[in-house]
Amino acid sequence: MEKAAIIHYPADHFVYPISKETLHIRLQTKKDDVSEVILMHGDQYLWADGKWQYEETVMEKSGTDGIHDYWHAYIDPPYRRSRYGFQLMSGEEELILTEKGFYKEAPADSGYYFNFPYLHSEEVFKVPSWVKDTVWYQIFPERFANGNPGNDPEGVLPWGSEQPSKDNVFGGDFEGVIEHLDYLQDLGITGIYFTPVFKAFSNHKYDTIDYLEIDPQFGSKDTLKRLVEECHKRDIRVMLDAVFNHSGYYFPPFQDVLEKGEKSQYKDWFHPHSFPLKGGEYPNYETFAFVEQMPKLNTKNPEVKKYLLKVARYWIEEFDIDGWRLDVANEVDHQFWREFRQTVKGIKPDLYILGEIWHNSMPWLRGDQFDAVMNYPFTTNLLNLIAKKSITGTEFANNMAAEIHSYPANVYEAAFNLVGSHDTPRILTECEDDKDRVKLIYTLLFTFMGSPCLYYGDEIGLSGEMDPGCRKCMEWDEEKQDRDLHAHIQKLIKLRKEETLLANDGHFEFIQTDSKIVAYRKYDDHKTIFVLANPADESTEFTLPYPLKGVKITNLLTDKEFAAEAENLKVQLDGYGFEILSLSTSFNK
Repeated sequence: MEKAAIIHYPADHFVYPISKETLHIRLQTKKDDVSEVILMHGDQYLWADGKWQYEETVMEKSGTDGIHDYWHAYIDPPYRRSRYGFQLMSGEEELILTEKGFYKEAPADSGYYFNFPYLHSEEVFKVPSWVKDTVWYQIFPERFANGNPGNDPEGVLPWGSEQPSKDNVFGGDFEGVIEHLDYLQDLGITGIYFTPVFKAFSNHKYDTIDYLEIDPQFGSKDTLKRLVEECHKRDIRVMLDAVFNHSGYYFPPFQDVLEKGEKSQYKDWFHPHSFPLKGGEYPNYETFAFVEQMPKLNTKNPEVKKYLLKVARYWIEEFDIDGWRLDVANEVDHQFWREFRQTVKGIKPDLYILGEIWHNSMPWLRGDQFDAVMNYPFTTNLLNLIAKKSITGTEFANNMAAEIHSYPANVYEAAFNLVGSHDTPRILTECEDDKDRVKLIYTLLFTFMGSPCLYYGDEIGLSGEMDPGCRKCMEWDEEKQDRDLHAHIQKLIKLRKEETLLANDGHFEFIQTDSKIVAYRKYDDHKTIFVLANPADESTEFTLPYPLKGVKITNLLTDKEFAAEAENLKVQLDGYGFEILSLSTSFNK
């Protein structure tokens, strides 16, 4: 066995409480190197005849990433304490892995083994129960709908009369959203994520001037209250965007530092390198990227912290919002986010905290900061598979298996899955205007683990390159909408709600028998749903590697039922084709 590839440490995604009684334990080994793993576990204080007493539980292989295999087991420590180790077999070779290293025989002393000292129920990673079943819709308010021309900003253009630019405005506002809530409800949306709505200079509003005021072009605070109330009447949650990493150039404290320099009472609200402050290509003060209009806030400063936590409380207490999306979350210090969580959860325990992080996010997902992050690795792999055609089905499965096993299972259920946003080209453009590929992408999005999100207009075929091209005005003329694409997405959302396995119930497993195809199953003790996807333009055939003769099968996309006549079912998939098949059996080992 390759000892260097056998990895476990007693924290994070390798061992964690998944409920108040149960521990989930994982082990990583070299691919196809280990044939069997047995978990040895018991209370460290249970001894007899001078030896530690332990139980044995066979671990199941939960996936592979092409380099490593992953093994897991669930145990219920009767006294909440657990010492544990691993017995690994490969051919005639057998090894015992403990915290103190590898052994040929199991050490008799429990002190040699990995230790999970105590399962505290309050340390179970908990996200709001409503999140895992939510279907999100991201709205860029300036471009969704203009419901009240009376609050149009200066220089507003007729709706959709020009292509979007960095500076032009079309008058989108809260009234426009309210007018189209029935449209969103009919589509199946149960959560709206708004990009920033606070007073700002730009059309994107990520350069805040006043965090406690609504930008006048969107309406008033009363209008926002009415919008939230109307959403809640339709069982739609509302999440706002918090830009706490940086302010805008015209944020009054920053203007004070620009004017007074080192004498400003606000100089420690930011990160100046010298005075006077100078912008340009490389400002002499810290910013988001090197954007002089976005000076970085010093969130360690007590006054800044007090102000921003007041902002976080205000919009929950006064407007009953359901979530905060945190912009550039990875560049803000961890202690600020810990205090942020305590503050907002103290007001509304089921508030959703979503961080914008594009890389491995485990440091923020230990239960003391965020509920979830935006799942950009999923976005990247899905686009590479179908839009860019740069990876195979097997590579997609391997990449996603590595991602899934990088986090606790109960963390991944709340991951915010997206395929497009205000920061990326439109999905139709990514797919070179090939609607079949777009349909396939959405089939995978809405049947995968996590909480899926649509970017406004993608459901009716809006196109556009990277910002600002991806920020077109929403098209409300049905004759100019792609109603077939809309119907496909509406059907997928409906299926996700009706078949809870397609959301986050049960278990998930990739089926890797054909390098071209993406196939996975979602299952519980009574039922299995197979999702099959062909990311190539040539038709192909996929054989389900399970004994199916006589088993009743329902095609969830067509509602047709049939019984398999042969032991193995062969499924024909057209180019960019897909199937979602439900079977009344679990195939559990």
